[in-house]
Amino acid sequence: MASAVNPSLVEFQHLSFGYAQSAVLDDVSLRIPRGQVTALIGPMGAGKSTTLRLMGGQSRAWSGHMLFDGQDLGPMDQQQLYAVRRRMGMLFQYGALFADISVFENVAFPLREHTDLSEALIRDIVLMKLNAVGLRNARDLMPSEVSGGMAKRIGIARAIALDPELVMYDEPFSGLDPISLRVAARLIRQLNDSMGLTSIFVSHELTQTLEIADHVIILDQGKVAFQGTVAEVRASTDPLVFQYVNERPDGPVRFHYPAVPLHADFGLPGA
Repeated sequence: MASAVNPSLVEFQHLSFGYAQSAVLDDVSLRIPRGQVTALIGPMGAGKSTTLRLMGGQSRAWSGHMLFDGQDLGPMDQQQLYAVRRRMGMLFQYGALFADISVFENVAFPLREHTDLSEALIRDIVLMKLNAVGLRNARDLMPSEVSGGMAKRIGIARAIALDPELVMYDEPFSGLDPISLRVAARLIRQLNDSMGLTSIFVSHELTQTLEIADHVIILDQGKVAFQGTVAEVRASTDPLVFQYVNERPDGPVRFHYPAVPLHADFGLPGA
């Protein structure tokens, strides 16, 4: 079986995709190592969230292949795709909790939708997942009664409710204070290791990202600029990688939007 021999749980093979006539990813090949935490980083608009949508099957590639555990999602029908999605969990930006149901019911939602478990067993699973993120006693609160950091943790509990093999996190650190950010980062790492998950997260917060990641992918202008270990990305001399990892304001990603020379705009003699 593919799962026994393939070290990558997810692979893009020469994948291209876009919206309308505009390409977002162009001939992208990447891999998500099984059992590891992968950070997906890069400049704004590089195609990171789109990459997660393709992994989850919400979008289908224009060309190339998106493989999950050796299976190509492209030709799958709805029933086959739903079966694969049950092996995945997703944390959306800002938690994306259902506002009109309790914390308990938010976490119970995927269990009710995708299983025939008894109410007693659903209750036990929900409480275990909430306990894993430190919020068991918040079960009866409404989303409007929790902080942004708590909402992210509740979203994580919901993402792991079905014991998935792959968990995807879209901007798990955005909008968090330093304490909540560190808690969220530690949770991603701890849950990955304790549950035997494969995790991928999109982030612009580099300090925590490089602390918890095993594998790093940098996207730029719809292409893979780098993929490798944290040590390799820190040691890279590639101009874009160096600028991004070291948070330099200018480099291949320019500070100034392309323009005519300054003297031309002000009617001054040329330099």
